[in-house]
Amino acid sequence: MGSYFNPEIETMPVEEIKKLQSERLKEQVRHVYDNVEFYRERMNDMGVKPEDINGIEDLHKLPFITKDDLRDQYPYGLLGVDRRDVVRIQSTSGTTGRRVVSFYTEDDIDLWETCCARALVAAGATNKDVVQVCYGYGLFTGGAGLHGGSHKLGSMTLPMSSGNTDRQIQFMQDLQSTVLCCTPSYAAYLGESIAERGVLDSLHLKAGIFGAEAWTEEMRHNIEKALNIKAYDIYGLTEISGPGVSFECEEQAGMHINEDHFIAEIINPVTGEVLPEGEKGELVFTCITKKAFPLLRYRTRDICVLSRKKCSCGRTHIRMSKPLGRSDDMMVVKGVNVFPSQIEAVLLKNGYEANYQLVVDRVNNSDTIACDVEWLPNNPPKNADEQARREKKLVSDLKGMLGILVKVNLVAPKTVPRSEGKAVRVIDNRKLYEDSKIGK
Repeated sequence: MGSYFNPEIETMPVEEIKKLQSERLKEQVRHVYDNVEFYRERMNDMGVKPEDINGIEDLHKLPFITKDDLRDQYPYGLLGVDRRDVVRIQSTSGTTGRRVVSFYTEDDIDLWETCCARALVAAGATNKDVVQVCYGYGLFTGGAGLHGGSHKLGSMTLPMSSGNTDRQIQFMQDLQSTVLCCTPSYAAYLGESIAERGVLDSLHLKAGIFGAEAWTEEMRHNIEKALNIKAYDIYGLTEISGPGVSFECEEQAGMHINEDHFIAEIINPVTGEVLPEGEKGELVFTCITKKAFPLLRYRTRDICVLSRKKCSCGRTHIRMSKPLGRSDDMMVVKGVNVFPSQIEAVLLKNGYEANYQLVVDRVNNSDTIACDVEWLPNNPPKNADEQARREKKLVSDLKGMLGILVKVNLVAPKTVPRSEGKAVRVIDNRKLYEDSKIGK
């Protein structure tokens, strides 16, 4: 049995969890119907009234909402409270269109920080720890969420934000940081930098909470070795609240969803059919306590599996697997569905670090895909022939995984661009090709 931030909630019997969810869902549906015109019109179009929703068994009657809906309603179309009650916004990067702006009341922030405090406790943190938050601050939810959770727990909080690696390592040493919070790619970069300086033995880190991008089990093990810590996954979306929607416990076998605040479903991404527990599909979330930006049946595009298998930590909330890919991040190359995580798994299995970049292109009306992979600093190819053999081995393994040919280029360490935030793993030039054909 583990430690808990809210033991009476986190270990609540499943039937009581479902009863609580049903009560809160009914209240939330009434709230959005009365206060958000977008939902009222969608529900009316489907012939659904608030009184038709009597519990979670009626959730399927409600309409889905997508990121396109959020962009179309920018900025205030989905606001569920008076603007005077909004105390903060957070926002997505907006790299694929209009930004998504999420609003928060004081209570919304409190519940979000509570969820992050639960994640910290699940990773072994207490009010005696020093929590170094290296997620970006500002509009990005990562820094604000873990910062608030650390405050709520009573830990000493270092609001480092991302970047300035020299200062990060100095503060780790001087202030004896014990818990690290950042993206997994930045954790890996910190591991490299710490190894270069030979200062691992001077650190006091014991745990890391990493999220905001996909990472594999092999990458977890590499980070744990590089930083001498236990690495925990955390999940969230700006649209829902930010990190803390779900989190790993010491069992590291899926992330517990904070079911007192969020209802999770798995659907067939093509048909929208709700799938039974244990089947792989698209993750859908309904917020049942957040009032300023109350999303119902939000399609995350993340592909995963839900499980209520009993957990040794004692938490009873349902667990979600690591996302197995994103339906909107998935690339279709030569008619094959390709997820970057599949390529990363092959590279890590072959002993490489997660320092790679994919370039997808179109040559003579045919898709091509190439992968630059750094060799390890302590294991460079002895000559051109050995480099060719290593590349051939990766080409063969990737073809076995994907069924298509991926051109592999082994490159020197530090050749692939590093990121202090989310890593840029894929460059897809096919849009440029299509634009050139139509004269854009």
